Amino acid sequence: MAFQLRHALCASSIVCALAATQTQAQSWDLASEIELGAVMTTGNTEDENIRFRTRFDAVREAWSYRLTLDGFRSSKNDQLAAQRLYTVGSSTYNFDPDNFVMGRVAHEDDRFSGYDSQTDISVSYGQVLLRDRENMSLSYTVGGGMRSSRGAENGADDFDEAILRLSTDYSWDISDNARFLQTLSVDAGERSSIARSESAIESDIMSNMSMKFSIKVKHQTEVPVTREKTDTEAAVTLLLRF
Repeated sequence: MAFQLRHALCASSIVCALAATQTQAQSWDLASEIELGAVMTTGNTEDENIRFRTRFDAVREAWSYRLTLDGFRSSKNDQLAAQRLYTVGSSTYNFDPDNFVMGRVAHEDDRFSGYDSQTDISVSYGQVLLRDRENMSLSYTVGGGMRSSRGAENGADDFDEAILRLSTDYSWDISDNARFLQTLSVDAGERSSIARSESAIESDIMSNMSMKFSIKVKHQTEVPVTREKTDTEAAVTLLLRF
């Protein structure tokens, strides 16, 4: 029987929101980021328009929660040409400073990719490396879950499958006001696998403001006919931290 994961995404978002608004708010460590800027895309969409991203983090004792919304909107002559929104909610329990387990739900709405939506849910074990390096950090996760893909038309491209998820997150403080960031992930399924990469350089302008240059690549091994397997984004954004 086909399973639906959209309700799981909503539930994850609600949990993150409730965690940040409990009455004992003083015991939570809260942080947020907002990005806004220009984007140049190639692949299924080729245009220049608005890119946006918001991230909210909440930490309390051994638990940490994160909610991220990442997307762009493109139009030509007042006609919508591209619109994508990638939402990720996660909950992490830290056994100690180096070992953790993470539950993650992600939903992507990008109808110009040939799919109406793709949703995945996974549970992973993670570990923090390079603890002895003052200016570098590296972590990885490995786990498994399920993904639901919904085609844009007639349900002909609908399918559900189990996935193996691998990811890495690397950061390097190049100087006191500049850093390099690299994230990689692979969600491997029997029918389709999705690989994502983001390389970015941030340079501080003020204590809570940075300029960010990033390159994103998404590759999917199985796509509907006439669609490209690889999408790229090169963006320059202004990053505000709160």
